[in-house]
Amino acid sequence: MGLACINPCIYLSPANRGGSGAETHFRFGCYRTPSSALTHVASWQTTLYQFADDYNVPLLPPTLAAYLAVAIEFAAPPLLVLGLMTRLTSLVLLGMVAVIEVFVYPQAWPTHIQWAAMLFVLVARGPGSVSLDGLIRRRTWGRGL
Repeated sequence: MGLACINPCIYLSPANRGGSGAETHFRFGCYRTPSSALTHVASWQTTLYQFADDYNVPLLPPTLAAYLAVAIEFAAPPLLVLGLMTRLTSLVLLGMVAVIEVFVYPQAWPTHIQWAAMLFVLVARGPGSVSLDGLIRRRTWGRGL
């Protein structure tokens, strides 16, 4: 495994590979996983169409739901990795998972249960001491907490 497999990078796959060029992936440890937020931004008109016609999110206009979903998908991962506002971010993601499960993809409940379980652990236990939340807590209230 070389350095290329260790360093994370974000890239757009080229259109000549049979894709539309809008396929986005994170590459980390030689694994490629699609990023929903980057995929939504790369084909914004398709995203708006999906929110208007396929996803059927209640109470919110489709355009607002699309903007909120993409904003959460972009903001939540770095906050969780850094351990900043971990409990609040986890609660927001739990709400998003619940909406997706109930209104968008109810047949994907095995995946949603896994996501919810991981998020419930973060809500219950918090980010831990090696996090920005832990650093802020130590600096604010001292070492005793």
